[in-house]
Amino acid sequence: MAFRFSRKNGPKKVEKIRLHKGDLVEVLTGKDRKKRGKILEVNRSTGRVIVQGVQMIKRHTRPNPQRNIKGGIAEREGSVHASNVMVVASENNKRSRIGSKVVEGQRVRVAIKTGEVLDK
Repeated sequence: MAFRFSRKNGPKKVEKIRLHKGDLVEVLTGKDRKKRGKILEVNRSTGRVIVQGVQMIKRHTRPNPQRNIKGGIAEREGSVHASNVMVVASENNKRSRIGSKVVEGQRVRVAIKTGEVLDK
């Protein structure tokens, strides 16, 4: 766990998450177990990720004609803790843990089960 300094509140904890935006992941626990989707956002300060089509929540919005916002009930993705998802290797469609390896002088993320390079 690393610390990032903030003048207002002092040092903040930053979770070490090896997942990146655009990774295909599978949910391990909860009501959306075994669902797959791409990561839309990674929040390292809270240790959570937003996965496409997973943890759908309803938000009630008030209409605002100035911003051209229509009121009603909107559905969107909620966040899932990063420990509850696992990356899916596209090669054999199996989920795998993430390791790292140096390839051509660059450190890249690797699926441990298949050895497939995750960084393009």
